[in-house]
Amino acid sequence: MLNWKRLGLAGGLSLTLLVAGCGDADTDGDATEGDTTEGETAGEETTDEATTNEEGGEIELVYVEWDSEVASTHVIGQVLADQGYDVTLTPIDNAIMWQSVANGEADGMVAAWLPATHGDLYEEYSDSLVDLGTNLEGAKIGLVVPSYMTIDSIEDLDQYADELGSTITGIEPGAGVVQAAETAVDEDYANLDGWDVQTSSSGAMAQALGEAVNNEEPIVVTGWTPHWKFASYDLKYLDDPQGSFGEAEYIATMVREGLQEDLPGAYQILDQFNWTAADMEEVMLDIQEGASAEDAAAAWIEANEEKVAEWVAGVE
Repeated sequence: MLNWKRLGLAGGLSLTLLVAGCGDADTDGDATEGDTTEGETAGEETTDEATTNEEGGEIELVYVEWDSEVASTHVIGQVLADQGYDVTLTPIDNAIMWQSVANGEADGMVAAWLPATHGDLYEEYSDSLVDLGTNLEGAKIGLVVPSYMTIDSIEDLDQYADELGSTITGIEPGAGVVQAAETAVDEDYANLDGWDVQTSSSGAMAQALGEAVNNEEPIVVTGWTPHWKFASYDLKYLDDPQGSFGEAEYIATMVREGLQEDLPGAYQILDQFNWTAADMEEVMLDIQEGASAEDAAAAWIEANEEKVAEWVAGVE
């Protein structure tokens, strides 16, 4: 599948744990049947005729390790495994996620945030991959603060400059929401002159946010919806009068060229995959509260059989 050495990835990004088949997830974390490997614009119309599911066919999905994409990738990966596919799920750097699908070294991803967050990457690679369209609507990015902070706009953030050390807590370098925050600081908001967007990771951002909320201290983070933090804490987006973070976004599914011919059943399932922010946040919160991604995905699938049946409709 992915040629990690050719991509020049650090060893940590290439780790995958193989588990595949078509049964239930194992709560002990051992390899059992039915687990996956850890590692549209409108979509195209699907046919009413049954499509072969190529049982045993190998498929690799890549994803950036945002809580939202961990949730969505494990859910659709488990659905594919339940249909008989040998599924590998591989966490990967944001830019290389797009590159690997465009190069055909991975089969697909359900983690394309558009039109703004991944806009540059979509423009670079869209001619070399297949856009299956929206799998979730109503996504959003922006600067997020606890509701107890007495500001409502980015234009007022300088009131907390001393307490925050003129620092915005970000996530991974190169993430779209980080780039938007850097644009806000460097170009769009004169009141943020001298501020710094401190990059780290999604997990480190969430930990810093939780500690600040528990102590009722001020903090501003790069945030996005859907995310479990909005279910756990009382938060608010700061108004963005300069439009640094764009309008509402959607999450789309992208696959490599040739997947429809090689694995038409998997292609159809990915094309029909569509859920809501509430669905995703349910899985994310389950993971945050201690469930493994595999177990959280399996529990959601079991509780939402009718919705999953729509994704696999027409595939035998």
